[in-house]
Amino acid sequence: MANNSDTTEMPRHLRITDPSPWVVRFAPLIRAGGTALDLACGGGRHTRHLLGLGRKVVALDRSTEAMEDLASNPDCQVVNADLEQDAPVFQKPGKLAGCTFDGVIVVNYLHRPLLASLLDVLAPGGVLIYETFARGNERFTRPRNPDHLLKSGELLALAEGTLQVVAYEHGIIEKGPLPGVIQRLCAIKAEGASRRDDGEPEPRHVHPENTD
Repeated sequence: MANNSDTTEMPRHLRITDPSPWVVRFAPLIRAGGTALDLACGGGRHTRHLLGLGRKVVALDRSTEAMEDLASNPDCQVVNADLEQDAPVFQKPGKLAGCTFDGVIVVNYLHRPLLASLLDVLAPGGVLIYETFARGNERFTRPRNPDHLLKSGELLALAEGTLQVVAYEHGIIEKGPLPGVIQRLCAIKAEGASRRDDGEPEPRHVHPENTD
């Protein structure tokens, strides 16, 4: 777990240590022994959860002090990078140029110029698990800037034609440490050419326990 330093001065999202139930539900869909990218990992709550499931993790954020306890973990690579100011992280000379992942986790973060790249770095069969605030949240709490709020159906539009949507939700979430208007998606990248007449990606298991 993270170190035991006083957390009272931390930003609200860094004081949360439990992984998102959405991530907990779908993380087992990531290939056993595979490598996941925890994008904008914050305090590392999802990195730690994934490591506990036996996955390898690349944890990326512009501030990684909260991840110091994982520096010696051979299954975890902590990458310090500013996703909005540095050179494109997935392109040369970016720190993760050429990398692909069996899973990509994004929670409470939105930088639209990166969205298309997330599909590019997913390996065939890779799982995208995305959850963040959406339009309408400005009536409740931060964030209120539309640049940081998903439009209705925006994650569905991102997945269309490339990913098989396993689950999608959009609406007001009242319970939990960060209530508000939330949009969330779990979708899986096609592993090859579709055998369907309509060319859509092949359907996948909705429940992780059915993948064994």
